[in-house]
Amino acid sequence: MRWSNLFALRLKQPAAWFHSALGGFHRTIRLRFAERLWSLTGRVANDLATRFPPWQTLSRVPSLARLTSKLASWYSPTPFGLQGERAAERFLRRLGYTIVDRRARGGLGEIDLVAVDHRTIVFVEVKSRRSHQRGHPAEAVDPRKQRRLTRLALSWLKRHDLLRERARFDVVAITWPKAERSPTIKHIRNAFEAAGDGQMFC
Repeated sequence: MRWSNLFALRLKQPAAWFHSALGGFHRTIRLRFAERLWSLTGRVANDLATRFPPWQTLSRVPSLARLTSKLASWYSPTPFGLQGERAAERFLRRLGYTIVDRRARGGLGEIDLVAVDHRTIVFVEVKSRRSHQRGHPAEAVDPRKQRRLTRLALSWLKRHDLLRERARFDVVAITWPKAERSPTIKHIRNAFEAAGDGQMFC
C-alpha cells in the first residue's frame, strides 16, 4: 500500500490547510485594517494637499502610489470559481473527506480538488454558477470533460505512485446567486466512470 505517499503529500502543505481553515478570519482582519489605513491615508493626503502644491506633495510622499496599489489589491474580490472551490472544500471536510491536493496541474489542465474518503482517492470537479439559466452546473461535466479529467487523474496517480489504489470521480455542483450569502451545494458521488484509455479505477 502506498498510503505513506498521501501522508507525505499532506505534510508538504500544512500552510495550505491552515490558511483554508482560517481564511475567512484572516480576510476579515485584513479588510478591517485596510479600511482604517485607507481612511488614514485619505486624511493625510488631504492635509498635504492643503499645505503644499501637488508636485511638492508627490515628492514628500513617494510611497503613496505603492500604498494605494497595495490597498486596492486587498480590496480586489475573490474570483467566483475560487469561491466555489473553497465552499466545496469546506463541504467535503464536513463530510469527513481529507483534502490532499488543490488545483493539481497537469499537461491538460488541472484537477480542482484531490481528497481521500476512507481508503478511496477522490478526484473532485467543482462547477459553480450563479443560476440555472444555462443549465445545472453538473451538466458542464460532459464526456469530453470526463475524458480529460481521467487523463489528469491517471497522471496524478502515476506521479504519486498510487496506481494500485482505488479511485473515483465526484462532482460538486454549486449554485450561488449574488444575493445569497451561502450557496446551494449538490454533491454527486462517483459521478462518472473513467473515460478513454487507462480505466483502472474501481
